[in-house]
Amino acid sequence: MTLLALGINHKTASVDLREKVAFSPEKLSLALQELKNHPEVSSAVIVSTCNRTEVYCELSQSGPGVIIDWLTKFHQITAEELMPSLYFHEQQAAARHLMRVACGLDSLVLGEPQILGQVKQSYSESKSNGTVVGTLEKLFQKTFTVAKRVRTETDIGGNAVSVAYAACSLARQIFEALSDVTMLLIGAGETIELVARHAAEQGCNRLIVANRTRERALNLAREFGAEVIGLEDIPAHLHRADIVISSTASPLPIVGKGMVETALKQRRNQPMLFVDIAVPRDVESQVGDLNDVYLYSVDDLHSIVEKNREQRKVAAIQAEAIITDESIAFVQWLRSLEAVDSIRDYRQYAEVIKRELLQRSLQAIANGTDPERALVELSNKLTNKLIHAPTKAMQQVAKDGESDKLVVIREALGLDSYND
Repeated sequence: MTLLALGINHKTASVDLREKVAFSPEKLSLALQELKNHPEVSSAVIVSTCNRTEVYCELSQSGPGVIIDWLTKFHQITAEELMPSLYFHEQQAAARHLMRVACGLDSLVLGEPQILGQVKQSYSESKSNGTVVGTLEKLFQKTFTVAKRVRTETDIGGNAVSVAYAACSLARQIFEALSDVTMLLIGAGETIELVARHAAEQGCNRLIVANRTRERALNLAREFGAEVIGLEDIPAHLHRADIVISSTASPLPIVGKGMVETALKQRRNQPMLFVDIAVPRDVESQVGDLNDVYLYSVDDLHSIVEKNREQRKVAAIQAEAIITDESIAFVQWLRSLEAVDSIRDYRQYAEVIKRELLQRSLQAIANGTDPERALVELSNKLTNKLIHAPTKAMQQVAKDGESDKLVVIREALGLDSYND
């Protein structure tokens, strides 16, 4: 059996190709069933996200060709279109690749935690479809353990490396529990959506979304249970916000110093945090001069993100070492399974010889042979029977000049330690 990891990702393929090779939820079950019924595939998991599509499987023979053929036929694309962007790994390299993916070391954002949940979901889908068993199942279970170890023993996920996440991290430093604050999000683009997602994950359940286009804001509101207001309503609601995070395309500031002064009076000077991610700025720089106001610009966040990226790179080196050790250990365990049948056969062979000679000795004693003589004869015959095959093997490899095999046989028989 051969372990194989095969796929494309954001590093190797364009968005256009990734879209063509992606597995929608509707197609995923069908794809898994096709792999399950494939004569050369004994186990399979498909990981399909916006940044990658990968097939992990256990094959009856080496080589990625059968999976490449299946993948191109399933998505109705040509091998010529797929091959330049395709990568594949076998055995230890496949195990190592899966572990790196699950730990966020192969992600667009180094160390991001979402991919582990996506890998777990993919594994769960395969379990539901009955396509992951045996060695591949053991690999995924081992991978989840390794990912937990990496998160515990390194700081790979401990520092914000996106502007949206850095904004929420700042908020958490100033306000201990986001569950106790009201957050006003100005804008409804991709960055604000990410901020809303991070805020929700960190327990913030009082969100207000202010946007010029109400329909876009409503989409966010439905997903995160937020209140929606227009940009013109901000002055009337600003005093409710403990945290204001803004990212619009407005050419002029939306929040001015006077507006914030009024809000502070209504708040009785309770502190406010403003995080202005927009370029040009959404919040007048003079707002930062006010007492009880913390104002951070996108440049401030970028410096935080860059520092954190460097810290994650150090953690990534530690994570890579853990993954290398764990992937080697997994493949060594896998190889050890190959000896199971041989060990069982050898034990059965020795057991048959023992029973046969023991029966003869017991019969001889019953027929009047001296017991001591019978035991000596039993031990001699048992010894000769057991050493016969190894002796012939050593003679043969010596004749053939295969000294390396002779060393292996000596080690297997424990001769070197005996001579010591």
